[in-house]
Amino acid sequence: MVSDSFISKEPNLEDYWRGIILFGRNVASYKFALAKSLLDIKAESGQLIKLTDLAPHFAGHIAEHLRHSPKQATSASSKFLDACKSYAIDSNDKEKLVDQTVRLGFNNVIDAFHIVGSGEVPKRFYIDERSTNQGIRITDEFSKLLEGYQSVNLLSEVESRWRLVETAWELGISKSLLTIQHSIDDNELFAIDKLKKRKAVTSSRSALNGYQKGKCFYCRVNIRVDTADDVDVDHFFPHKLKQAGLFQVDGVWNLVLACKACNRGDKGKFDKLPKIRYLSWLFERNEYLIGSHHPLRETLIQQTGLSISDRRAYLNDFYEKAKTVIFHSWSPLD
Repeated sequence: MVSDSFISKEPNLEDYWRGIILFGRNVASYKFALAKSLLDIKAESGQLIKLTDLAPHFAGHIAEHLRHSPKQATSASSKFLDACKSYAIDSNDKEKLVDQTVRLGFNNVIDAFHIVGSGEVPKRFYIDERSTNQGIRITDEFSKLLEGYQSVNLLSEVESRWRLVETAWELGISKSLLTIQHSIDDNELFAIDKLKKRKAVTSSRSALNGYQKGKCFYCRVNIRVDTADDVDVDHFFPHKLKQAGLFQVDGVWNLVLACKACNRGDKGKFDKLPKIRYLSWLFERNEYLIGSHHPLRETLIQQTGLSISDRRAYLNDFYEKAKTVIFHSWSPLD
């Protein structure tokens, strides 16, 4: 029997990787750049990656983000970021950027990459050999991670998380006031800046996928966000409830990823109300997402309640209201 839990009782390698990317407080974007670099290189188990080989990928990703989001850390200044900014403007001196990255860019991130909360995740994806071999050595765990079905989703999940974090920094809005919204037309998450202008953030699919562990919300089959025709952003409480005055259905709290069969297949959900047992899954998914820091955490709290009991009551109340409008319930098992 498939467990209802979105948090695995026995975490697998994808869980540990996603824990690194999705959880913990961020003071700079270096962790995301390192993660994308590792995924770029696709190194095999036992392979030594010299810092001089890692640096172009690492700094290149940061320079790319600096072009559209100048704030990549909470600190006021950074010699390394200044070097990346210069390269983002004038990309002619790659050799100098690599030198600056080797000297300054890896000082903290290589040590901190595997830290989540107060400790290190049980599985490491590389071993630090800077003091002996001027690089990092890839572990079996990273090779196995790349062999898994979910490997195709990991790069977009890192990029999505990066965009969410840097948006909060860039807009300079208190995390308690920043709200991430969803656009139905293009399945994008967006924020409103201080000038009341809309700012696109990231794909809804990529932002939600990690929190569902790469599985359809309803039937739990593996999904791939790079094949959008097979994955839908679904309103758990159907969008037609807006006609009954329940306008909150567009909130991130109500968005889940569903496979094509569950959402619009021959026996798909369409405008039906999921059976009550799936409400606990929605609650648990939201709590899992709230465990991740801003801005999605704050958005969920704003939309559904300050405390766990408030959020549980909100979902229960919404479900009872929805039942007075939608009389047919649905499950992929029917």
